[in-house]
Amino acid sequence: MDTFKIFIIEDDKIFAKRLHYELSRNSDFEIFVYHDGKSALENLHLDPDMITLDYHLPDCTGDEILSKILDFRSDLPVIIISSQVDVLTALDLLKNGAYDYIVKSADILNRLRKLIVNVRETVLLQRKVTILEQELSNKFVFSNLLKGKSEAMMNTFKLMQKALGTKISVSISGETGTGKEMVAKAIHFNSSRKKGPFVALNVSAIPSELIESEMFGFEKGAFTGASCMRKGKFEEAKGGTLFLDEIGDMDISMQTKLLRVLQENEVTRIGSNKVIRTDCRIIVATHKNLATEVRKGKFREDLYYRLLGLPIELPPLRHRDHDVLILSHFFIKDFAMKNEMEEKKLAPSAIKKLNKYEFPGNVRELKAIIDLAMVLSSDKIITGEDINFNSSAGLDDLFSKEMTLKEYNQKIVKFYLKKNNDDIKIVADKLGIGKSTIYRMMQSEKE
Repeated sequence: MDTFKIFIIEDDKIFAKRLHYELSRNSDFEIFVYHDGKSALENLHLDPDMITLDYHLPDCTGDEILSKILDFRSDLPVIIISSQVDVLTALDLLKNGAYDYIVKSADILNRLRKLIVNVRETVLLQRKVTILEQELSNKFVFSNLLKGKSEAMMNTFKLMQKALGTKISVSISGETGTGKEMVAKAIHFNSSRKKGPFVALNVSAIPSELIESEMFGFEKGAFTGASCMRKGKFEEAKGGTLFLDEIGDMDISMQTKLLRVLQENEVTRIGSNKVIRTDCRIIVATHKNLATEVRKGKFREDLYYRLLGLPIELPPLRHRDHDVLILSHFFIKDFAMKNEMEEKKLAPSAIKKLNKYEFPGNVRELKAIIDLAMVLSSDKIITGEDINFNSSAGLDDLFSKEMTLKEYNQKIVKFYLKKNNDDIKIVADKLGIGKSTIYRMMQSEKE
């Protein structure tokens, strides 16, 4: 359990000693006692989690010291302790930022304990939130998210950095598998809108007749099946970022409606006349060349210029020099960590094979290849034989037809038995199953 620091600022030394004794009985509490305001203020650098403050101190009033404490840290919980009831003073202190106001009485310790429990729960929750926010921020640091040192990626990082300082729309282009959504997330979680939601919508995955309701929402009874009101993606993304993936696949009629929303900064749910103001940054992505689509008449020119904003083109993996090996080592380490395995090394034959390949599926394909190689390799070395550019062939057409889960399991076990010369112990260890399970599978297949 985290240590919880409490400052007791109290000029009544007997009462202060009593508070210190009672609160110190909780081993999670670290208590600091000060008998005047000046000494307490000089030690705020110790970063207390909460403060109990006597309203009447010898060197300053409660109002003065409360103001100075909150100037140091505005969210610091301060509980005012007074020897007498003064409703007007209490109200003023609460308005000025005090957490609570209590009067010295026979049951003050019980009341104080309850307050401390509440404050502590709030503080610990906030700590967890802060840690999660930091982890999230670290997760989306550009260099953590997009591995590579090629000139093409360095140029991409520079453009991503420029996107952070403004609210300009961003258009991301690139082949499938280059990581367009991850770039959008990185921009969002490093921008001023990072505390707001990141809402993603893949335009190509939504039927054309449903895309309007997905984006703008609808009212109950607006159409058959609308049993309740539902917010659209523009509303969900309020204060954050709306990421529209594969925007090039949106039909012309919907493009017209989207353009109006972007121009007016407002939406109207289907089945309603109420106008709702929008407040979200727009990031779009596509594998198509939108300028070409405009010339073909498949994409509105005015919408194109509205969305273009800051264009970022992600390079295909085949144009990223030695990034293939950098990414391969990263995926090996990542797979080993997630599956509690030892890291493996790439043999020269594997490196040669990877460097010769064009990777039509880009980074996404490379990750799948490395993940499979980590499973297929028999030793601590990944050889050229473990690198399968056609993963279905690597597992004997495992996914070429529909099978039951039992049939899939049998096929995987047979593949490993063949690869490991029918050594059941090795296969059982690799797959994390018992030897008896393999015997039963083999027996079941014979029957």
